[in-house]
Amino acid sequence: MEERLIKVGITHGDINGIGYEVILKTFSDSRIAELCTPIIYGSSKIAAYHRKTMELPPVNISSINRAEDAGTNRVNIINCVSDETKVELSKTTETAGVAAYKALEAATADLKKGTIDVLLSAPINKQSIPADKIQFTGHTKYLEEHFGEGNKALSMFVFNDLRVALATEKIPLSEVATVITKERIAEKLQTFGQSLKQDFTIAKPRIAVLALNPKIGEAGALGNEEEFILLPAMQEAEKNGVMVFGPYAADEFFGSQMYDKFDGVLAMYYDQGVIPFKTLAIEDGLSYTAGLSIIRTAPMHGVAYEIAGQNKASEESFRQALYAALDIFRSRKNYKEATHNPLRKQYFDKGTGDEKLDLTKDDDEDTL
Repeated sequence: MEERLIKVGITHGDINGIGYEVILKTFSDSRIAELCTPIIYGSSKIAAYHRKTMELPPVNISSINRAEDAGTNRVNIINCVSDETKVELSKTTETAGVAAYKALEAATADLKKGTIDVLLSAPINKQSIPADKIQFTGHTKYLEEHFGEGNKALSMFVFNDLRVALATEKIPLSEVATVITKERIAEKLQTFGQSLKQDFTIAKPRIAVLALNPKIGEAGALGNEEEFILLPAMQEAEKNGVMVFGPYAADEFFGSQMYDKFDGVLAMYYDQGVIPFKTLAIEDGLSYTAGLSIIRTAPMHGVAYEIAGQNKASEESFRQALYAALDIFRSRKNYKEATHNPLRKQYFDKGTGDEKLDLTKDDDEDTL
């Protein structure tokens, strides 16, 4: 029997940004709707406004009332906001913030019911969501509260074989050192390792850990978190079967392309991981929320008000986020089947399994 197409729930994000542009451009290629069953949570009227404003190619969109009614070989849309919702391109408005939140709420409800399989979220502007009316600090925290099941979410950025995860979320730099603990790092490494296995089909993932301090702390002169927090956390993770290496100085690690030797990289804070990642993969990279019972991907870019409505946005990151959601869904399904009452197997590895790359030393002159 032919396998049914994966149902992809797509939230429209900020209606004043480039969300609808990248969505419509992606599905203007009719072949994409043959790979999955896309369901946009948004507004058919707003979609039509964006298409007309930018003179985009037509897309076969059908309005439906429920995800269960989604048809194949077409783009489906569930209207989550009023037809009177006003679009003000390039502006931060409460109307846009509420519209973005309503779409996320509707998609979340369907994820819980199982009427969609994965979530692909267009970018939002958190500042447009009224804090006095809606408690919302971002997709990651929101989805963790609904689907964490006691586990913490892990923000990951993916481009081909480069996978960078964050030990801390978007917090002030002054707070990073205070929340970096042995327990947090060990937990993130465990979640990262499990995700690489079940979501990316890597049997024995190798994870590199970046140092918190420049030059790995320079023997304590620039900080001792590497010695007293990171190394003990890495040892704890290794006891639980996670292969970890480092810690490495971030500048040397990315500058010399050491990331090619690993399946994943754990960065200590947002800029440490995201700046080099975006430098390497701003067009094709994507964001993935690991560690949850559901699958959620997103494009790397934000709302991009500066080009909203000008037909200048590239849909490549959004398209890659769609492909990744489908791949991860299949990987999880295969992993679950393979690990359910598994037979004993023998594995042959190219390496010894306990090889450690002695790349933690940095003898170069400090250029700062």
